Amino acid sequence: MRPGGADGDLPDAQLRHRGQRALQHMLEHAPHSGALALWARHRDLDADAAGPADPGDAAGPVFTDGRTLFYRPAFEAVPLPLQAGWVAHQVLHIALRHAQRHEELRARRGDVDLRLWNLCADAIVNSALAHLRWLALPPAALRLEAVLDQVLGERTTAEAALAQWDVERLYLAADDRGRPPERDGRGRDGHDGGASNARADPAGGGLREPRRGTSAPGDPRHDPQHQPTAGAPPRPDGPRAARLRVLGRQQSADLRPRPGDGEAPQDEADAARAWAERLQRAHAGDGEFSLLRTLLADLPRTHTPWEQVLRVRLARALSRQPGPSWSRPSRSWLANRGRTAGGGRLPWEPGRTAARAVPRLAVVLDVSGSIDDALLERFGRELLAVARRLEARLVLVIGDDRVREVRVHEPGRDGFRGLNLGGLALAPVAGGGGTDFAPLLAEAARHDPDLALVLTDLDGPAGPRPPFPVLWAVPPGHAGAAAPFGQVLSLR
Repeated sequence: MRPGGADGDLPDAQLRHRGQRALQHMLEHAPHSGALALWARHRDLDADAAGPADPGDAAGPVFTDGRTLFYRPAFEAVPLPLQAGWVAHQVLHIALRHAQRHEELRARRGDVDLRLWNLCADAIVNSALAHLRWLALPPAALRLEAVLDQVLGERTTAEAALAQWDVERLYLAADDRGRPPERDGRGRDGHDGGASNARADPAGGGLREPRRGTSAPGDPRHDPQHQPTAGAPPRPDGPRAARLRVLGRQQSADLRPRPGDGEAPQDEADAARAWAERLQRAHAGDGEFSLLRTLLADLPRTHTPWEQVLRVRLARALSRQPGPSWSRPSRSWLANRGRTAGGGRLPWEPGRTAARAVPRLAVVLDVSGSIDDALLERFGRELLAVARRLEARLVLVIGDDRVREVRVHEPGRDGFRGLNLGGLALAPVAGGGGTDFAPLLAEAARHDPDLALVLTDLDGPAGPRPPFPVLWAVPPGHAGAAAPFGQVLSLR
């Protein structure tokens, strides 16, 4: 793929823009990490083409939506070292995928304040660039060590902070909007039970999600104070969010993600992986002059979409395995006519054929679990697509501590008639009790499956290991749960 995207030949506007001098300056001083800017897109804006995100935000000379750098006319009047600082700042926003990570966190939490997120991302980027003498940052540039000191009460050096804090963890620690004082358990040392030294899991990985109709303290999806409502006023700032806004009041709103402009999960994973590789090459090439010399914790991490993992595992388990056929000889035996080169007789060699005519898949659905309807629908679409391609027989076992319903679906020209996994969450299926996988897996074993796929939160006994492989598909909040046997697939 050529720098600038996957559009083939680059238009003239991409090759000639207001940031050219800054790019040349970056390439002269840091050829490898400066070249990251060539993978971004660049676009000049007319006067007043794009204002600040909020009336109170300062309008900087350049901003990004996570893919493109947009230059305002005022950018040309900025001194060259400061131009290079602005461009390097925006390039790191793109390379670290701050806009995309904002949308991912917003999809999980439902309410992520863009201004607070922007300030957290700016603090990390500015501290990462502060060691470079060939570029300049704005005088009021927000630094990570200042945020930790004045907002979270944690005093540390820039290098130590960059090695420990990523933008998700920093945002989750600073966002206390709408939280009553008694719930703010963070002391002046900046530590909280909700933040850890590892990258914070936006979905609350490692915490158990509540059952449907219940809530857990501090869970933004179930706490009314954290649940966004159409037309509702914004939640008031807590002390940490208010301090962060005051500290970053002169910081421009330069991060403008476009909601609904996301890519398919596979494309997002490919883009994240490509940027991670570019960052590693850039850092290795420039050494102490690299834009990334001290940036460690916030480097983007990639994961393979669960849809792709599920597809591969089902294909391997359900593909028709060849086996010996004693009713006909092998092709090599026929080609040699049963004789060796010297005319001797060859022993009989059986041919190969499919070991089974129709592969069998058992899906166990735990109706007492906390699987949201949107996730269930995505899971069902992917499952049925794989089953259709492999022409597999599908047995659906629904239950909690006992079997509530069994549905058997045979492959046909019209696919699986009458099967709607996405609607099962709303269907009148009895359930809601405890969970016991033993009777559910026993029912699945009656149909002699090649693989059993269990959609559950893994909260319940499983009984003895069945005579077939088991894949546990769990929601992200239960990804850390241990399975009694088989493998766990987190539906992130």
